[in-house]
Amino acid sequence: MRNVTYLKMALNMLLHSKLRSWLTIIGIVIGVGAVVGIISLGDTMEASVQSRLADMDLTSITITPGYSKAQSHMPGPGHNDWGEGTTTTDTQLTDHDIDALRGIKGITYVTGEISGREEMSYTGENATLSITGVDPQVWQYMNSLEVESGRLLEPADKNVAVIGSGVASGIYKKDIGVNQVITINGKSVRIVGILKEEGGGGDRQIYMPIDSAVNLITDAKKDVFDSIEVKAQSVDVVDTVVTAIEKKLMISRHIANEDDRDFSVTALKSMAQSVTSMISSMTLFLGAIAAVSLIVGAVGIANTMFTSVLEKTKEIGTMKAIGAKNRDILMIFVFNSAMVGFVGGVFGVLLGALVSALFPMIGVTMTRGGSGTSLSLSPGLMIFGLSLAVLIGVISGAVPAYRASKMKPVDALRYE
Repeated sequence: MRNVTYLKMALNMLLHSKLRSWLTIIGIVIGVGAVVGIISLGDTMEASVQSRLADMDLTSITITPGYSKAQSHMPGPGHNDWGEGTTTTDTQLTDHDIDALRGIKGITYVTGEISGREEMSYTGENATLSITGVDPQVWQYMNSLEVESGRLLEPADKNVAVIGSGVASGIYKKDIGVNQVITINGKSVRIVGILKEEGGGGDRQIYMPIDSAVNLITDAKKDVFDSIEVKAQSVDVVDTVVTAIEKKLMISRHIANEDDRDFSVTALKSMAQSVTSMISSMTLFLGAIAAVSLIVGAVGIANTMFTSVLEKTKEIGTMKAIGAKNRDILMIFVFNSAMVGFVGGVFGVLLGALVSALFPMIGVTMTRGGSGTSLSLSPGLMIFGLSLAVLIGVISGAVPAYRASKMKPVDALRYE
């Protein structure tokens, strides 16, 4: 027999056992739909994260006072010890720490920053906002911020500020423009630049020269920083630089034991890797749960095929009596089980596409601004779902098909 003949006979068997076959197919549809939908969600989330990471400076490293062995940073390369949660917070970062870091190989820029929340007034309205004091000489090289209007901070600036788009419009009834004057803690500050909208908390930030900010932020002190920002020469040397920073600061701060550390070093690259790994693990875990329904569907196919073999016993005997070979019988039933898987796979992929389309409607949001985004199935994922369904059908029907092929014609014709 030819494959076309096998296909026609398998299709005839499928059509003449409609109810049982479709009940079996439904199990495959649910399993494939769940797996395809979850993988699609995971792929979209990972693509969204990668898109955001592409806009970030992964060479950025932040040093903060205080150290928590359990929370200072997620485990990354060379950092797989979560510790016992020892925490220190009563410490300061100073000019001495910055001087200690300047000689480390692989560092391009290093600067200190101060921050605080202060009351800002404009046209008679008050609001409490975050203020960050930065070194204008290197600040523009330490980030990827872009201005919508005006300019960034310059070394000669005093009592001026660059504000996020969320501060410029959305807080006060009247929008703040370039060269407008605001009041922070009773002191006048002129706006020289407004940043482009980015989303998140950065749009409501105020950046000032650190020498001016130290006079406006409560409890701020000269040459004492809330954080030290470091920019590595490239992403490839970030891990090496992090290790060198930790060793250098432990020496300069006279810390002998790891348990006595009073500072934390966090690399944006390590955090990005952890987030990506977490999404991949979550997708794999949810996919494994969804795959349970595929196992149930596989059992359903096997059960259906065993029943079909029993029902077609006399027909098997007749076909063998007129010259059908064992291989012919085997291929007919394998084609039949593969067809069940194929039909289930087609509808399963459609169900997965529907589930993917419904994710934004139920609150799954992945765009920068937080609004819903549509998920789409890639051709590769569709082919994977269909192939998986057919494979499950073939595997599930293999044993019943083999048993059918081994029947003796005489016994099959006698079967009641």
